[in-house]
Amino acid sequence: MNKKNLIYVSLISLILILGIYYITIPNNMLENVEPTISESIDNTSTEEISSLVGLRVENEEMVIAKLEDLQNTITDTSKSLEEKNIAYEQLKNLNQLKGKQEEIEKLIKKEFNFDSFVKINEDQINIVISNNNHNKELANNIIKKVQSMFKEKKYITIKFN
Repeated sequence: MNKKNLIYVSLISLILILGIYYITIPNNMLENVEPTISESIDNTSTEEISSLVGLRVENEEMVIAKLEDLQNTITDTSKSLEEKNIAYEQLKNLNQLKGKQEEIEKLIKKEFNFDSFVKINEDQINIVISNNNHNKELANNIIKKVQSMFKEKKYITIKFN
């Protein structure tokens, strides 16, 4: 028997054994299994996190569409060298912005212990914080901390979710 056949027979045997084991387990054992997810999570925090995830997904879809468009421009043989260079620079800038957004999110998580969503559009930075308390002092501290990451003046807005 060669090595490939031995692996195949081993996997089939394992699947067969697990299937038999699952069938022979009494139903009441399966019903008594406690969920592993902690019930201490509030519905509000789950909603806040899911809204942040929704914002991230929406932003990610737009970024992916823009990336695909730029990559198509770069690989298109009918485009001029100048158009390809512009598309490449935009692609580079888009990747840098994405990295900066993630860096700001990590900073807010580390310094202020809040989940956040960051979107940068040229000189505007929009930040959504997962917190129900609309604290002006906290917002000012976050704005100062984020502004310190940039040399040029940025227009930073904070929204509490």
